Amino acid sequence: MPSQPPAKFFVNQGVVSSREDMLNLLRPLLKQTVTYRYQRGREVVSHGTGWVERIVVDQADVSTYFTPIAITINVDSFEHLDFATRPDQLLVYTLVQGDECVVVEYAPGADTGDSPFEPRQLAFDTSGFVQMELTGLDGAASED
Repeated sequence: MPSQPPAKFFVNQGVVSSREDMLNLLRPLLKQTVTYRYQRGREVVSHGTGWVERIVVDQADVSTYFTPIAITINVDSFEHLDFATRPDQLLVYTLVQGDECVVVEYAPGADTGDSPFEPRQLAFDTSGFVQMELTGLDGAASED
C-alpha cells in the first residue's frame, strides 16, 4: 500500500488548495485582459476589467491587486481556487479567502477593438482650423 495518496485529478472543474496547482491553473491568464468581481459574502463590492501583469507564488512582499490598468495575483493571498468551465470552454476562476472572493474570467470581447486599453490612432478634427504658411523675414528673397 502506497504511503502517500495519489495526486488528485480534475476534469473541467474543481477546488484546488495546492499553491502549485493554483499557479498552474492561473498561468493562462498572464498577459490577458480579464473581468473581475470582488465579493464579500454574496454582495458584489467592486468589479472591472484589467490586464494581468503578474502571477506570483512564494513572494510574501508582493500584494494581490486588481485595477483597470494592471492586475497582480499572488497565489499566497488566497486559501483556495474554485474553477469551472463555461459553455464556451473558457474557465471561471474564483479565488477565495475567508468569506471574500474574486471571480476572474477571460474577457474575449477585449480583442475586438472595444477595449479602452487597445492602442488607437489619435484622431484630431482639423475642420475648424485654417492652414497658414509663414515665410522668412525676407519674403521677397524666397521668391527669387
